[in-house]
This record gives sequence, structure tokens and C-alpha cells, in this order.
Amino acid sequence: MTGTDPALQPAADDIRRAAELLRAGELVGMPTETVYGLAADALNVEAVGKIFSAKGRPADHPLIVHLPDAGHLTRWARAIPKEAIALANAFWPGPMTLILKREEGVPDAVTGGQDTVGLRVPDHPVALALLRAFDSGIAAPSANRFGRISPTTAAHVREELGDKVALVLDGGPCQVGIESTILDLSRDAPVILRPGAISADDIARVIGRRPATRTAHAEEGAAAAESEQPRVSGSLAAHYAPRTPLQLIPAARLVEEAATLAGEGSRVAVLARTCPDPRDARLTWHNAPVDPSGFAHELYANLRELDACGADFIVVEALPDTPEWHAIADRLGRAAVGSGDGGVPVDEHDET
Repeated sequence: MTGTDPALQPAADDIRRAAELLRAGELVGMPTETVYGLAADALNVEAVGKIFSAKGRPADHPLIVHLPDAGHLTRWARAIPKEAIALANAFWPGPMTLILKREEGVPDAVTGGQDTVGLRVPDHPVALALLRAFDSGIAAPSANRFGRISPTTAAHVREELGDKVALVLDGGPCQVGIESTILDLSRDAPVILRPGAISADDIARVIGRRPATRTAHAEEGAAAAESEQPRVSGSLAAHYAPRTPLQLIPAARLVEEAATLAGEGSRVAVLARTCPDPRDARLTWHNAPVDPSGFAHELYANLRELDACGADFIVVEALPDTPEWHAIADRLGRAAVGSGDGGVPVDEHDET
């Protein structure tokens, strides 16, 4: 993985201590290339229960299990298709989660009682060092309250969860910045259940066929489709959400609509991409990177900053409707649905 400052990495003693805490059933904040995870021993049902308690996460929501390497696949999954091996060889370590038939012994607490399990090998030196020291699977959803903005720094984890976490390993800001692609390979045809940095085209180049993509409509209302596809992390219509109400506005109307809101006496925070700052004192204006990877890298940190600035509304410039933006647009769309009081109870608690 590129871009990780060695000076920011925890010492070997911290890695050993984190592994010991996991063996003792405690929770650890773990950096990955996507977002920071709330790590627990995936085979320890009591420890996994602490994840759900700390996050306020519904017990039927499955967790992703992080592995030291692809050689651990057979400990967690059975009937592994050749396509899974090819994708693991191509993209692990990396931001891809594979949904496979679970092996006997994988706890129901991890799988949400389903016959499948989500597995990945993260591409972060600290996560890999911890996984190798622990030498088993680590369940690690995002280290935040359920439904809220995912953490991309160690400070975000401490702010969000405080003393619910025994130790937070600081691996610097996450390089990717949004959660992994989730690909279901447990049925006849591959299906992307959550978009991420690895696209349908990337997958097709490896396995020779293009996966289908589960739509938001199917997630919200198609009971038949839901019964055929596994439940996965981050698939709720409302997720990744700030407490401040968030609206997505096309670039051509961004300044006008932000100013209209401000003119009604509201405090307005703006996350723009291509629109220049109009220097309106009524607006808290923030320009994000114009490219997809840069925008994704900073997305959650930007949303957290704007959520904390005391605004009544957050207005975000809508993204282009092109494949390279689809995963980021997915996160922003869910954030808009879940923001404020919409979709995610304010007194409830979030999810990698």
C-alpha cells in the first residue's frame, strides 16, 4: 500500500498488546485502507457482542471478518468457487469483501445467522501486522456509532467510542476513505451488494463476466430479492450520516440554493467540488478534491468537520453520474437519507 507514513505506525509492542487484548476478548481500534475498524476476535461470541453493544448495531447485521492472508480462506468458507480464488489473488490485500458460504464453526453472531460470511484481507501495514500477530480472523465493522459517519483517523474513533475501545492503533488517515466493495459469490451469479473502489469492470476483467449490482430499490423494497441475497454491512438506505440535515444539490444550483437557505436565517455549510467559493459570509464553504480518489479519501473527514461546525444544513454538490463516482455517490445518497432525524435514530449507535 502506498501513502502510509512509517513515522505514524505503532511500535511492535503496541501490535503485540493489541493482539493480547483481542485474545482477552477486548475491542481494539484498527486502521485499514478503507476506514478504521472496531476489531474483536471473530471466534469469541462474547467479544463480538461487545461490538454490537459499543456501536448500537442491530444483532442481525453481519460483520466482515478480516484475515491475515488468502491462505486463511478455508478456515472460514466452504465450497469456495474458483472465481473467489482468482479475485483474492488479484485484489487481496485490498478493498474487496467476498461473500461466501460459511464454514462450520463460524459464529452466528458474526454472520447474523446467515449461511454466508464476508471475508477480506485489508491493505494496511498495521492491520496486516495485527492480523499476523493474532493469527486468526478479526471481525471489524467501522469504529463508529451505527448509521453515522465512518471514521478515517484514530482521533475519529476516540471521539466516537471513547473508553468502549481498549486501545486504538494509529495508522494515520485511511488511504481509500470509503468502505470495501462487497461481492456476493455465494449464489449462481456474482452480485455487487455494496459498491467500492473496486468496480464491476475491475471484477469482470478477472473473472470474465460482469457482476450484477443490487440497486437501492431492491434493498429497500424487493422482499424476494432480499430473501435470495445475504444481508451485508452498509446496505441500509440510511447510513454514513451526519446529525445535521444534508442535501445534495446540482452544481448549477448550489450557490443559489445555499444562499436561499441562509437567507431564511439558517446557518449553512457547503461541500463543493467544482463550484468556486462565492465569499458569502453566511456560508461555511469547503472545497473537496475534484477527482474521485481524492474526494473519497477526504469524504468522511469533510462530513465530520461540517457536521461539527454548528450549521443547520449541510449542502453538498451532487456528483457526476459516471461509473468512477458511483461508490461515492452511494455513500452520499445514504448519508442524505439518514441525516438529521431521517432514517437513523439520534440516540442509536454505526458500521466497514
